[in-house]
Amino acid sequence: MMENRYPEGSTVFLKTDPNHSLTVRRYAKRIYYCTDPAKPQEKDKVYYERELQGNTNTVT
Repeated sequence: MMENRYPEGSTVFLKTDPNHSLTVRRYAKRIYYCTDPAKPQEKDKVYYERELQGNTNTVT
């Protein structure tokens, strides 16, 4: 069985926009339900693991 890569409560970033951080709220059936910490009142955003990346340590 596959495990989720990012546990609930962890901070992740979009691969298409690495400056945009999200918080993983829930993981179910290979889908991550994330909230935007800057806009917590908005609906959850839904992503597959391939669309997310962990902590980015790159300096631009």
